[in-house]
Formats: sequence, C-alpha cells, structure tokens
Amino acid sequence: MRIDELREERVDHRFKGLPPDADGRTVGELAAERRSLFDGGFTTPLLTLSGPALEHNLAQLAAYTDKHGLAFAPHGKTSMAPQLFARQIAYGAWGITAATPHQVRVYRAFGVPRVFLANELVDAAALRWLARELAEDPGFRFVCYVDSVQGVELMDAALTGVVDVVVELGAAGGRTGVRGPVEAARVADAVTAARHLRLVGVAGYEAPTPDPRAWLDELVALAGDFDAAGRFVAAEEIVVSAGGSEWFDGVAEAFGSLGPLSRPVLKLLRSGAYVTHDDVHYRDVTPFRGRIAAEGSLEPAFRLWAQVLSRPEPGLALLNAGKRDAPYDLDLPVPQVVRPAAGGSTVPAAGLTVTRLADQHAFVSVAPGGVDLAVGDWVGLGVSHPCTAFDKWQLIPVVGETGVVTDFVRTFF
Repeated sequence: MRIDELREERVDHRFKGLPPDADGRTVGELAAERRSLFDGGFTTPLLTLSGPALEHNLAQLAAYTDKHGLAFAPHGKTSMAPQLFARQIAYGAWGITAATPHQVRVYRAFGVPRVFLANELVDAAALRWLARELAEDPGFRFVCYVDSVQGVELMDAALTGVVDVVVELGAAGGRTGVRGPVEAARVADAVTAARHLRLVGVAGYEAPTPDPRAWLDELVALAGDFDAAGRFVAAEEIVVSAGGSEWFDGVAEAFGSLGPLSRPVLKLLRSGAYVTHDDVHYRDVTPFRGRIAAEGSLEPAFRLWAQVLSRPEPGLALLNAGKRDAPYDLDLPVPQVVRPAAGGSTVPAAGLTVTRLADQHAFVSVAPGGVDLAVGDWVGLGVSHPCTAFDKWQLIPVVGETGVVTDFVRTFF
C-alpha cells in the first residue's frame, strides 16, 4: 500500500471524534475542508497532534543524529503511523525499528525499506513470512536481535534464507539480552554455526539497566572484542545499536568513543518517543531538558480535548475522557487550557488537577480561586507517554497554529 492511499479511506463511525456530517467523505476530502477544531463538527473526546510541534521534533533529532555521526532508526512502535514513518525517513532516517512481527508486516505493507527488529524472533510462522519477504525483495534490509542459543536454533530451523542478526546485550535484573560477555560469545558461536544467520553486530537498550552509561561502555567493548576475534567476518558493515528517548546523548558519547573496526560501522540510534514528545514523563527525562540543553529542544505535540460533563460537587468536575482515550500508565493527564462552551479564547487551566481516570471519565479537582469550569467547557489536556496515547486512536487530526485541522494521521495497532 502507498501512503497516499490512506487519504482515500472513507470517514465513518470507526474513527472517534470526527464530525458526524463527514461520514462518507474521504480522509483527503475532509482534510481539504480545513475545518476548525472547535466549530467544525468535531466531537469530544478528541486527541489532536500539533503540526508545528511534529515538524520541530522531526527536524531536531535529524539534526542531532547528523551532528554526532549517528544513523537513525526511530522506534515505530510509538506511533505505528506510516505517514510519520515516511516523514522520519524523509528527514534522513536509515529505517524504522520494530518490536513485533506484526509491526514489521505493517512497515513492509507501506514500503519501509530497512527494519531493525529490537527483539529475538522465534515464531516459526513469522520467520517463514520473513524469509519470503526477503526473497521477494532483494532491496529489503532486515536486522534483529539474538540473545540465546535456543533462539538461534529456532530461527535457523524455520528460515530458508540468510538473516542478519546482532547479539543483544542485557544486564542483570533488566529485560532481554545476554548477561555478560561469556554468554554473548556462546550465542555468537551458535550464530556462526547456523546455516541461515549472519552475525553483523551487537545491540541492546540501555534504559532498563542500573547504570546506562556503564552499560553503553560494555556494549562498545563487546563490539571491539567480537571484531578482534574475527566474529564479523561475514558482515559487510558492523552494526552497533542502542538508544531510547532518555539517553540518546549517552549513546552519542559512547559510540563516539568506538575505535576503528575491521569494517564500516553503522552506529544506529533508535529513539522513538521524540516524534510527539509529551507533557510529563519525556518532558522531564529528555537530555535536551538538562544534560544537553544547548543542543536542541523537543515540543509536546499531543493535546487531548475533553468536555465538562458534570459539576456534581463543589471542587469536582467530570470530563468525558478516560482510560479509553488517554495514557495513564506513567502519569495522569494534565489540564492545560480551558475554552468556554460559548466560544472565545482559551484560558490557562489554573487550579485544575486530574486526580483519577475511569474508563470514560476524568475526575478533576477544581481548586478555590482557579478557573471556574462550567458544563460544556472544553478542557485541553497534556498527556504522558506517547506510546500509550497513539494506540487508543486510529485517526488523529493534525492541527495548525490557528486551530484548523490540516491533515489526519492513521495508526495501525
């Protein structure tokens, strides 16, 4: 499927928050109408994306990776939005990272040419599909983790062509990945002995480790040790990969210390949440906020609009957005602005705090002296954790600076 074909999809009841009178129009037709978010027929709750913030964030990571000599494969699990993948690739991304076979299939359906699967792939049916995909498209580049001898054996038994793999380094108490260089060497030896696997590098994810900087040093050392031992003899280039949205500065520093190896090195960063950033978690942990503030910035692109349904008690308001609409695994949504039901300008959401979420309701504490909420008012909420915001919405309006909807982003979860 081509990206432009998404604009031919018909708008109907499947898509939350879209104008009921738009049923039957194509997505492209609705976008061309340039409707106002507030009086164009959209219903609440409604998650929106800021077009200017998206553009800013895409440019910032492209500039950062280019400056530090990093290739970039942003993690697509964040958005599962082929339109955003295309924009990331247009900004110079090497490819897109995936976490599951389903995600790889979505990427390939929309023509993503290079995929890094940041997991070991042991599903026989998925491996058979992968073998066919690689055989049918010689230009398709695929790399995935291995972290066990048994996993290597399962992959080798199901495959019919050669697949590039990297040994995943983990850490005690962390997630997947080999625990230390001895086990890493054992897995690498199993890859060498396999008929259908080719060892091309080392990789992992630093965030779950007790000391990310020390772990990154271990990863760089492992790449050097493997190369000195001749383990990459079959590789055309050596892949060294890490990086979430919290430690990309550490990845740049560690990979910058990697000495010359026997083959060209692909230093691959995989941060994904940057594309929309957020208003709580990633706002607080991004390196651009603290350690490398002089090198760039990110802007929150999400805003969830909900309306006041009820003011049943003094100091309490109920909104019509809940767990089905907003991420809540890291932090609750944050009231930012209020737009009166009668229209007019938005005002700061002073004195408002979301205290808990039900399936379809947000409980909002209204402090004395704060904004005086009325039934029907629109409340704009900031969210925390992009990965669990995107997955609740299949079609998300993109909003310009004046509140006009200029486009729609389709997701595939």
